[in-house]
Amino acid sequence: MSHRSSRRRRVAGAFALILLAAGLGLLFWPQLLGLQRQAIIAQVLALRGVALAAGAAAAVLLLLLVLLSRRARRAAVPVLVVVLLFTGAETAVLAGRGLGDPSPTATRTDGSTGLTVLSWNTGGDQPGAERIAALALAQGADVVALPETSEATAARVAVLMRAGGRPMWVHNRYFDAVLKARTTSLLLSVDLGRYALDLGAGSTRRIPSGVFRPVDGSGPVFVAAHPVAPVPGEMSAWRDGVRWVADQCTGSNVIVAGDLNSTLDHWDGLGRGGGQLGTCRDGAGARGAAAEGTWPADLPAQVGAPIDHVLATPDWVFTGFRVIGTADGAGSDHRPIVATLRRSG
Repeated sequence: MSHRSSRRRRVAGAFALILLAAGLGLLFWPQLLGLQRQAIIAQVLALRGVALAAGAAAAVLLLLLVLLSRRARRAAVPVLVVVLLFTGAETAVLAGRGLGDPSPTATRTDGSTGLTVLSWNTGGDQPGAERIAALALAQGADVVALPETSEATAARVAVLMRAGGRPMWVHNRYFDAVLKARTTSLLLSVDLGRYALDLGAGSTRRIPSGVFRPVDGSGPVFVAAHPVAPVPGEMSAWRDGVRWVADQCTGSNVIVAGDLNSTLDHWDGLGRGGGQLGTCRDGAGARGAAAEGTWPADLPAQVGAPIDHVLATPDWVFTGFRVIGTADGAGSDHRPIVATLRRSG
């Protein structure tokens, strides 16, 4: 009887260990089963840094248990091994994606072929026009994507940038003139020429995005993007929004900037022609900063979610990318990002 009971315990322990390993494996790489855009998994996947920190904390506790309790050692050691494998795998992925571009992000140095793109979800104008304009001027921005920023604030930013020697055209798209979370603004340097919203390109659902094309047809196409967050009740709209962004990344001469509410992991299966999202490549990934979190701003960048992006088709090369941490107390729950690009060839 005792032998049977002991055998049942061993079988139950082995089954539990297999379940733990399978669960952690699923959280680590749900792409294997095509689950990267499913509810709960998508949210956990966005926070690999948090998962790594949790795994490391669990490993420390298990190691203490192994060292301090001989009775628990037999059960704890296999669990510790599984947790260490999980944390090791997460560490490898995050290290491979990088926590910062070592090269400085500079303003344009090669004439009209180079661009500096700034993106900041302002959380409904929270930092204020003066703070936004000061940052854009300091970065020498040619393009400023401002999700959750009203037209009035964007216009004020443009006035301040003009006074600072960098005049901008103001574009805005909104679904709700009252709720600032449902509006997206885009500022473009007057040096780029006149642009117009392409109404035929559509938009993401719930929160507006826009495709802006040069009136004379000679400049890059700019996409100010903001798919809705993957929260309960909005998963379908979120998936459609990410696919909409991928659909805009076709052909050549396209630059996307904004709060995409998604990471490289969520894009698996949506790339084509060597691209990560449509034919576009991610600036953070290109410059070794794709593991640096942009949301929420009150968490260290090392554990935050890298969901704000600048993307471009292959005819653009990223020469710099940086998550800006100096604006963490400005009121927005997002960190701004800045990328520099030049035309290839």
